[in-house]
Amino acid sequence: MVVKVYGPDYGSTKGVLLCLIEKEVEFETVHVDGFKGEHKQPEYLKMQPFGLFPVVQDGDYVLYESRAILRYFAEKYKNQGTDLLGKTVEDRGLVEQWLDVEAHNFTPPIYSLVKIYFASVLEGVPADPKAIKENEEKIEKYLDIYEKRLSQTKYLAGDFFSLADLNHLPFTSYLMNEMEKGFMVRERKHVSAWWDDISSRPSWKKVLQDYKNPYDVLKEMNLVN
Repeated sequence: MVVKVYGPDYGSTKGVLLCLIEKEVEFETVHVDGFKGEHKQPEYLKMQPFGLFPVVQDGDYVLYESRAILRYFAEKYKNQGTDLLGKTVEDRGLVEQWLDVEAHNFTPPIYSLVKIYFASVLEGVPADPKAIKENEEKIEKYLDIYEKRLSQTKYLAGDFFSLADLNHLPFTSYLMNEMEKGFMVRERKHVSAWWDDISSRPSWKKVLQDYKNPYDVLKEMNLVN
């Protein structure tokens, strides 16, 4: 049975699509337009009571929260496609460790910058220089830690590509592209090499080719050039 992925074509939804491609799982997407508030409609809220993205439907099984979804498919199809969890319990521990680092440390300040950007574009809210600086400083601090780690191993959990690396792609891409803050990555030799490695994977290139990002949506709405 084909997996259904509900959500917009960007953000955490892209991470789920990337995981499914890596695991060679057949899927189809059901676009939910956040700009139009479709995620707050009763039909969607039946699946995701918090009105957030994404949601997956695997037969009769419905699951939300992107990292839970990643873990579910990586485990269910562990022997299919790319092994994203590692071969040992120690590998798995490191994957979980760096997923937690990504979730609680690395991604939140990037997400804050994205929200500031879109609030400015969509609602005309002036960007707060203090908030921007604070979030940039947090990202720089975490990237210093990443630089040290990646000077010791090729990927975050070791010498294998894992969920920990995969789930950095959607939001780090905002730094590298829409937010024009790629210098944060490029100033760090090992982080830069890691980014070039993971962002050149065929699965990520396919996601970028087949699915939009928020900036493309804004261009279609004639809100940015």
